[in-house]
Amino acid sequence: MNCLAWRPVPLLTLALLGAGCRRAEHRDAATTGAPDFRNPASAAMRVRAPATFRARFETSKGAFVIEVQREWAPLGADRFYNLVKSGYYDGTRFFRVIAGFMAQFGIHGDPRVAAVWRDARIADDPVRQHNTRGMVSFATAGPGTRTTQLFINYGNNSALDGVGFSPFGRVVEGMDVVDRLYAGYGEGAPRGRGPDQGRIQAEGNAYLERGFSQLDSVTRATIVAP
Repeated sequence: MNCLAWRPVPLLTLALLGAGCRRAEHRDAATTGAPDFRNPASAAMRVRAPATFRARFETSKGAFVIEVQREWAPLGADRFYNLVKSGYYDGTRFFRVIAGFMAQFGIHGDPRVAAVWRDARIADDPVRQHNTRGMVSFATAGPGTRTTQLFINYGNNSALDGVGFSPFGRVVEGMDVVDRLYAGYGEGAPRGRGPDQGRIQAEGNAYLERGFSQLDSVTRATIVAP
């Protein structure tokens, strides 16, 4: 289970590429076929991300844009790039939103898809930036367990830097939208009255729609020009 807390409980960079490398990456992307988020091991889901790119998230509260700097956390940036490009995040819920702390999302709404990603882990990146307001990091369940879950920092959470949360991007447009995400359920079960992550994994959005209908969602996420 991926989660994030103030105390260290289970939870939750490369130089700029030259023009020649960028051309090679585009050729690689063109030959791997369309990315399919149902197959985490496919070559199309493991394309190297550009040195800098932006992802636009359209949500039930409005739109926000994350700008990624690959040198900050290259493995995280690559994973995020391919998940967004494949449409993985479309329909996902912001299932853990804690005012003043963070907004967490990234468990797929189809439990069959969530199951194939549960063990599709990537290694940790060194922490080169701080978890301050607007910065985006992967949630984890301990060292070497990043998969698909993300969180956006609401405040100065730099205390998380020392336990391995490596920011790979930041919200550059629409942080006011992130601030408006529904936070009424608070902390997740069993510590709070919010959704249980195990049940989200097992039952998907059907579970959230039954018991947590006020949660906001990602309508569509896309890679956009810087």
